[in-house]
Amino acid sequence: MIKLMNKQDIILMYIRDKKSKRAIARETGFARKTVDKYINEYETNLMELGVECNDDIKRQELIQQLTNKPEYKSSPRVKTVVTDALIKRIQFYLDENKTKRLTGLSKQQKKKKDIYEVLVSEGFNVSYTTVSRTINKIEQKAQEAYIKQQYVPGDVVEFDWGSVKIYTEGGVLREYQMAVFTAAYSNFRWAKLFPKQNTQCFLESHSDFFEYVNGSFAEVVYDNMRLVIKKFVGRNEKEPTEALLKLSLYYRFNFRFCNVRSGNEKGHVERSVEVIRRKAFSKKDRFNSLDEANQYLLETCQFLNERHSYDKEKSPKELFQDEKVKLLPTFGKYESARLELLRVDKYSTVVVDTCHYSVPDRFVNKILKCNIYSNDIIVYFEEEKVAHHKKNPGAFQWIIKLEHYLNTLYRKPNALINSCAFKQIDGNIQNIYNSFFIGKEKDFIELLNLIGEVGIESVERSIEVIRKITPTSVTLDKIKFICQRNDEEDYYKQYFENDSSIVNNSINLLNNYAELLSERKDGMS
Repeated sequence: MIKLMNKQDIILMYIRDKKSKRAIARETGFARKTVDKYINEYETNLMELGVECNDDIKRQELIQQLTNKPEYKSSPRVKTVVTDALIKRIQFYLDENKTKRLTGLSKQQKKKKDIYEVLVSEGFNVSYTTVSRTINKIEQKAQEAYIKQQYVPGDVVEFDWGSVKIYTEGGVLREYQMAVFTAAYSNFRWAKLFPKQNTQCFLESHSDFFEYVNGSFAEVVYDNMRLVIKKFVGRNEKEPTEALLKLSLYYRFNFRFCNVRSGNEKGHVERSVEVIRRKAFSKKDRFNSLDEANQYLLETCQFLNERHSYDKEKSPKELFQDEKVKLLPTFGKYESARLELLRVDKYSTVVVDTCHYSVPDRFVNKILKCNIYSNDIIVYFEEEKVAHHKKNPGAFQWIIKLEHYLNTLYRKPNALINSCAFKQIDGNIQNIYNSFFIGKEKDFIELLNLIGEVGIESVERSIEVIRKITPTSVTLDKIKFICQRNDEEDYYKQYFENDSSIVNNSINLLNNYAELLSERKDGMS
């Protein structure tokens, strides 16, 4: 039955190798109708995806259809006899024989038949011929030789992870995983920090890198990490994970795995992990946020890419220009988010990985769609984006935005001061409350709406104007009056001039306006 890997082979042979459907069917052994089916489905979905689409949710659905694995009934798979555990145990007895030879006990070595009998007694289900053949392969293994490679522009990029410990939010020392890509031809480097080394971060690192270089390489080289290898089939064959197959289908690249314990087979990126980590974080290891650390890391990579190597005339950045024209075109960024449907609780929050994140209070008890990235959480109601938070690295935290609760707080103003939302708002806004709005919570909530409309800078400038004129009488109405003037910029300048006549006229204007408002309120009461 056809698997996702077979589907990938069919698509790549048709798209990249330009082979006919008949030739593909002949080479793969699959029926012509089967080949037609998957090629037609791929071209249809690709055509829809190529049309400009600003809807994130629709785009995610198209990408999922494009990379879906073929549906079939799974059948029991028989485990391979020659497992890593069996090889390791045989090697143990061969090493034991070597020790005996060196210590004068050569006549007490275990023969192949003896090793076979011990393995059976230890519970291995294996035949004597299999043991004998495996021993012959191990003992006849030649010394490894290294062959210098010559690469073609745009052909190969290598990927690897490296751990980094830095201080981020709250001055806490945290360990992050650094995803590193290095082009084999140009030695062009790119890196980004992620909270974990999991499938989601793996996919996100690739989508971010391919978006950064605006193209896809023909081949990506990996070591034997669990994120890309589902299981080993015998000693040499490896079955890739579904996530890697989908990613390969979308970006149309081939992948290659290194041999076990053979880091030299991706020596470019092995060296890059060490160089980037040392050049970046040996000089600076304290940041306010993960975003700030990643911006600093990107600047370090750009510096390294612009630096000339002693044995090359061009820098990696200059060499990469030769590669850019050879890269495969992409169809936008791969949607790597984890999609969850979450119910909004009575506190108007959704819970993601034990942390609470606020959403507008009109969605209480509704189910919302959440796109969860490694460092971002984006919440949707149907097609509308209703909230965006940075993912908190801690556990059991409450991440609250005050603007999500304005409707509720207007009805319950006394709940404002001791709320989590108030403690997490900008310090400048807290200072405005403490200076002018203590005991006037409803006015302060209206001021928050005004800040949402005109911005905190405009409100702060208005308060400066009022304090210069009437330092003890800063009110919501006066702030609104100044913020809503059409000639706002010229108006500010007038009050900061030294002309006393302008200042006196302004004072009279504001006082008269205040009296009118006071009379109006008294009449309404």
